[in-house]
Amino acid sequence: MRTRDHGKPHRLLAAASFLMAAFASVGVAHAQGKDVPAGSIYTCTDAQGRTLTADRPIPACNDREQRELSPSGLTRRKIEPTYSAREMAEREDRAREAAVQAAKATDERRRERALLVRYPSPASHDRERNEALSQVDAVIQAAQKRIAELGEDRKKIDEELEFYKKDTSKAPGAMRRKLEDNTQSMAVQHRFIAEQEEEKKRVNARFDEERARLKPLWGPAPSAAAAAAASR
Repeated sequence: MRTRDHGKPHRLLAAASFLMAAFASVGVAHAQGKDVPAGSIYTCTDAQGRTLTADRPIPACNDREQRELSPSGLTRRKIEPTYSAREMAEREDRAREAAVQAAKATDERRRERALLVRYPSPASHDRERNEALSQVDAVIQAAQKRIAELGEDRKKIDEELEFYKKDTSKAPGAMRRKLEDNTQSMAVQHRFIAEQEEEKKRVNARFDEERARLKPLWGPAPSAAAAAAASR
């Protein structure tokens, strides 16, 4: 007759519990291994300037860059700081501003290159300045000529009004209109000349500003001896 082993179920249950615990330990170890590579060394410089090292990411350096090193000391990767929402927004604002400034600098360099192509030498820049001013002077001369013509017309009108000089209101309407038209036309021409004088100032200011930008791009001017040798 066989004897039953009443302790066998308890031994099987204990063995099963041991195996489950073992598998759970392996799973935890595997999960940790995925986050922290075996043999990694983490290093950073904290807010006090101390160099810290550990076998896992260093909480004291969450706000600054950390490096993950291999056992031989080679950098495996750099770990970026962990930013708060406000810090991230500020960081993005700074990045946007830096991008805007970089775009402005690129655009400025592009304009400088275009300016240098247009004016490869001081002489070419002076030549175009003089041409621009000459065009304005030509317009002024035309206005001055018109003023001279109006002056001659005014003399004739004054001669016609000689009889009414004591009281021009008694002069014929057509004669008075000629006087008014002449006076208004003269004023228009004088205003036009004043505007053209302001235009000359703007032209000179523009060329002065260009000259200041071009001067460093042209480089140092050649010496008198070098210029003489180049002209031979």
